[in-house]
Amino acid sequence: MKPFRVHHGLAVPLDRVNVDTDQIIPKQFLKRIEKTGFGQFLFYDWRFTGDAEPNPDFILNQPRYAGASILVAGKNFGCGSSREHAVWALADFGFRAVISSSFADIFANNSVKNGFLTVRLKEEQLSEVLRRAAEIQNYGLAIDLERCEVSDDQGFRATFPMDEFVRHCLLNGLDDICLTLQHESEITTYEAANPLPQALMAETA
Repeated sequence: MKPFRVHHGLAVPLDRVNVDTDQIIPKQFLKRIEKTGFGQFLFYDWRFTGDAEPNPDFILNQPRYAGASILVAGKNFGCGSSREHAVWALADFGFRAVISSSFADIFANNSVKNGFLTVRLKEEQLSEVLRRAAEIQNYGLAIDLERCEVSDDQGFRATFPMDEFVRHCLLNGLDDICLTLQHESEITTYEAANPLPQALMAETA
């Protein structure tokens, strides 16, 4: 995974609560077998009209937010089904992090597994960031995972909680496979000392 240390990016406010995974990536687009290519379908039912034309009223279609890489959303973001595709779609669209006051547990866990950062702020802090992102042109944020801090150039600064193991994995770009391979020598030693029985080896051959 790509390590996450410090990210500077344009912030877009999605001032909605309980944004579920079926809105993030609708079920009809889950047929792809790759992790890529889902960004074009992100928030499809909100981004497009019934005629598949861009909805000018939806926040991500407003020109001022083109290229945004930080999504700021209401509480309980990522609720609903457990589809990992929701994280893939956000990342493929160009987002590196989502800021909210709370996240669904499975969505947050899927995010970690894909090097995607979920930042949890207090309600009053989130409200202030949402307001600034809506009112200030080209509103940018800096997210510093090394310091667990969010800040802007207008004086806003807030720290956020982060599990230390999760933080370690994100800082170093470690997914489950990378964590396992850190113990490759111990695994090799164990396998050499504990070979498979000949009958089992024949079955798996």
